[in-house]
Amino acid sequence: MKAAVVHQLGQAPKYEEFQEPAAGDGEVIVNVRAAGLHPIVKAIASGAHYSGTGELPMVPGTDGVGTLADGSRVFFGFSRKPWGSMAERTVVPRGFCLPLPDGIDDLQAAAIVNPGMSAWLSVKDRAALMAGETILILGATGVAGHLAIRSARYLGAKRVIAVGRNVSALAGEPVDAVIGLGQAEDAIRDAFAAEAANGIDVVIDYLWGRPTELLLEALAKGFKASATRPTRLVEVGESAGKTITLRGDTLRSIDLTMKGSGFGSVPLDKVLGAIPTLFAMNAAGELTVDVEPAPLRDVEAAWQRVEKGRRIVFTT
Repeated sequence: MKAAVVHQLGQAPKYEEFQEPAAGDGEVIVNVRAAGLHPIVKAIASGAHYSGTGELPMVPGTDGVGTLADGSRVFFGFSRKPWGSMAERTVVPRGFCLPLPDGIDDLQAAAIVNPGMSAWLSVKDRAALMAGETILILGATGVAGHLAIRSARYLGAKRVIAVGRNVSALAGEPVDAVIGLGQAEDAIRDAFAAEAANGIDVVIDYLWGRPTELLLEALAKGFKASATRPTRLVEVGESAGKTITLRGDTLRSIDLTMKGSGFGSVPLDKVLGAIPTLFAMNAAGELTVDVEPAPLRDVEAAWQRVEKGRRIVFTT
């Protein structure tokens, strides 16, 4: 069969022949129709993600849409390594195949689950955003960031502050304020401080690194001993850096709760339980993704593209 095959960590996969999967006990073969090129897919293929094994050669891809032997259309995930979703066929646990509603097409289903779970679970479950609260989204200009914005609005956020570099990507998004990261650090810190003065209940952080440090500095410097306001920060990604420097007096001067959101920090049953909700919201037009379809044979070239508010989805 044809597949995208990674032979060296950090290099783009090649479109070539790969061994056919065989189903074991409790497994099924899926004929793949669509698979999203998510940031986690690239991270695993580069050896940078904690869930990767480094086993080579391997077929990348964490999830996708396909059909079973009986012709039923399913969303699937957790392929048995070294098979991933970017192949004509893959093998997955039967329990990780979910029937796909008629109201959602292959491309949307393959594109939305990974960033949608990241956004929905981070905002609703990990941050427990309540109606009337203020939320700041670090890294709001990517696909997951857009979905976090819409999730926050759906859940009744009073004020949504979007932060990112490509601020033009936020045109038309339902936000109350935009902070661009392309300006000088002092200007960024001042913008954070102005928002912090009014209170920030929730931070969804796709960036980490220096932007997070600047935000925490602004929160700490704007503290008021007589008017403490709790802030819940949920770390989801690290596109701006893997580490931060956190001063002790920052933690003493603000009421800060920090959590992560990802495999390991979120129980698997909650991850799986969120998927039908995402499909229902997508079918209703409440959460959608801009999709850039590409044939799997073009994987090597498409792999190098920078995501700009659209999710590449490979079709077989």
